[in-house]
Amino acid sequence: MSESSSSTTETPSTDICQRFLFADADVRGEIVRLTHSYTDTVNNHAYPAAVSNLLGEFLAAAVLLGSAIKYDGRLVLQVRGDGELNLIMSECTSDGAVRGIARFDKMPESVDFDALTGDGLLVITVDSQRSDPYQGIVSLEGGSLAASLQTYFEQSEQLESWFFFAVDEGQACGFLLQQLPGAASGDADVREERWQHLLTLAQTLTTSEILALSNEALLHRLYHQEEVKLFPPRQYHYQCSCSRERTAKALVSIGKEEVDSIIVEQGEVSIACEFCGTDYRFDASEIALLFQDRGDLLH
Repeated sequence: MSESSSSTTETPSTDICQRFLFADADVRGEIVRLTHSYTDTVNNHAYPAAVSNLLGEFLAAAVLLGSAIKYDGRLVLQVRGDGELNLIMSECTSDGAVRGIARFDKMPESVDFDALTGDGLLVITVDSQRSDPYQGIVSLEGGSLAASLQTYFEQSEQLESWFFFAVDEGQACGFLLQQLPGAASGDADVREERWQHLLTLAQTLTTSEILALSNEALLHRLYHQEEVKLFPPRQYHYQCSCSRERTAKALVSIGKEEVDSIIVEQGEVSIACEFCGTDYRFDASEIALLFQDRGDLLH
């Protein structure tokens, strides 16, 4: 196995996604490891362990999907269903910022994917400044996020894909193996044979291995007899896109009458970001100035 950069020794304790390619097969792979971005996301909320684990899978999946395309904006992966969760969503920006959230009315008790998500749809949205928004939709199948994503790529992209996720208290990891549209071999049978061989080896991957081994050690364990090129890792981080300015715009959209009634009742307006928990407070004078500025803009 070869690396394009031998001077960087990667450890499992960073937030990274790293690509690898096979020299003699139309197959690529990605390995994602999220530590701080995962724990910062789930520690903002009192999630049951099963919800935290599933949200970790969604975060890792958003990074894996974002690594496969070129976009200038954000990629959002979400499920709205009729299960114990009303919504589970993850977001990855082209700048490497990651965040996510799960919503529910009653504290979820199940650890089963189908019970948590219910009968819903997996929606992948790419909102890029350089192109029109794209949205892909697929039904939830196979009892897992990995199986649903594999169905999406088979149906929408006609690309054989295999996903594997593993999450514990400190990190969320994901592994992607995918056929490339090109053809290193012009023989379709050889192409399929190579894919099946590499897939069979990937399917021996265990949860404990992906959580404990470095990417280089992991690929050596799986593909020590293959010629694999491992690219330098890309860094990711937790970051919420909320701001005081965006919150102020949300207040304006509510309307002056309703906001003024809150001021009368509570003396101020307090809005907490549901992603990161940051509490934005506006007193009466700030509210008056906010709507005065809005009135000036309208006229």
